[in-house]
Amino acid sequence: MPNRLTTRPGMAAVAVSAGLLWAGVFPSFTEGQERAPGSLTLEEALEIALRNNPRLQSARNDMSVADWTVNSAYAAWLPSASAGSTVSWQGAGEQRFGSITADQLGFRDQPSFYFSSYNIGFGLSVNGRTVMAPGQARRDRDATRARIRTAEATLRLGVTRAYLEVLRQIEGLTLAERELARAELNLRLARGRQAVGSGNAIDVQQAEVGVGRAEITVLQSRTGVGNARTRLLQQLGVDLSGEPTLTTSFAVTEFEWTADRLYQTALERNPDLAAARASEESAVYGVRMARSSYFPSLSVSTSLSGFTRKASSTASQEDAAVAAGKSAIVQCESINELTSRLADPLPPQDCARLATPDSVLEAIRERNKAFPFDFTRNPPSASLSVSIPVFQGLGRQREVESARAALQDTRFRIREQKLALRADIESRLAIVRTAYRTALIEERNQALADEQLRLARERYRLNLLDFIGLVEAETVKAQADRQRVFSIFTYHDAIADLEAVVGTPLRNP
Repeated sequence: MPNRLTTRPGMAAVAVSAGLLWAGVFPSFTEGQERAPGSLTLEEALEIALRNNPRLQSARNDMSVADWTVNSAYAAWLPSASAGSTVSWQGAGEQRFGSITADQLGFRDQPSFYFSSYNIGFGLSVNGRTVMAPGQARRDRDATRARIRTAEATLRLGVTRAYLEVLRQIEGLTLAERELARAELNLRLARGRQAVGSGNAIDVQQAEVGVGRAEITVLQSRTGVGNARTRLLQQLGVDLSGEPTLTTSFAVTEFEWTADRLYQTALERNPDLAAARASEESAVYGVRMARSSYFPSLSVSTSLSGFTRKASSTASQEDAAVAAGKSAIVQCESINELTSRLADPLPPQDCARLATPDSVLEAIRERNKAFPFDFTRNPPSASLSVSIPVFQGLGRQREVESARAALQDTRFRIREQKLALRADIESRLAIVRTAYRTALIEERNQALADEQLRLARERYRLNLLDFIGLVEAETVKAQADRQRVFSIFTYHDAIADLEAVVGTPLRNP
């Protein structure tokens, strides 16, 4: 059976003191924040912090970006599509075509015009990087997830230390209140001895000084409790304005883990090492990505387009059509005149049929109604291209070598982390064992100081010991109590540090 140290009555009062002091110490926070339950264990505190700690929430936001990066990498395999439309207006006036104006071409009184058009395009471009990008994105996402786990482990360590610090400060306050009670008892004893003539005023004054110093210690301890609770609140990131009671108790038991066992566990669970391994996987794939720049690329594209045009007035077009008809009639009549003078005249043509009919004018008006959606389609187009990289100034090889160097750097860092992990485990395990033995010694010292104080107080009542001797015994007792509390929490701090290195809980509080 291993040796086991349990908390003394002062340590048992930690949970009660926590509930009594909580409401008066914590500041009021904004509405809408999560509240702690009536009793708060260490496990509950960790769960609350993992849900609400702002820094961890900020780190978790990177996961959403990593997920969308993976989706975007897969989407690059799909063809791209674009659609566009334009609407424009051109005012009335004389236009210029190169060095010739519309008036010189016979087009006068040009109206204003409205134009609209559309264009739809599809394209697909595939190369080595496009094909391998999803694999790289997945590995980068794994590295991001590992970094988040590292942030969670850091938060767990911070919350555990803050939780222990609150208990440490509350236990210190309990000891300070006990010292104040002893100092007040000494003052009453000194006054009683003075009243019966066996004491003197110097002992009374010295006892009063002891009471004042004890009151200062109590005041400072209350401040320490408040500061510790504020730090715990900062780690949890929630409104704890109620009166929860810290209910987790911590016992000092002999630590039975070996360094080899801890190291094997750390190789699997240490978050920093897991993040480094995820980075290594990403770096391995990064070398493949760099080599893909030697692969050919394929591009396919196609497009559809159309246009419309509308004049503000078709009068000029109608006039031109009417004028063309009249010109044709005049020409027809001239031909009839010439043929009528021949020796054997030809029959005359019916020139009236050449006049511009109303249907032509109506067609001009109908065509002008195409704007904005009655498009005239342009011929479709499509293209296919294959590109084979031949020489690009050694840039691709430089990229490959850079990726290889990054991979080697990552592997060196992993090796360095493993060596540091082994050293940290050996060192922290030695600290844990030393803290355990120290706690055993301090428990014995506390028991001896209790007995020494009891004997000193009894001798003082029998007038066999002066007041200075009693104060010295009180001082030894106070130091023993504080060293005992310090050794207990030093042990649990050392366990928390070791857990942070290994990456998994190693005790059952």
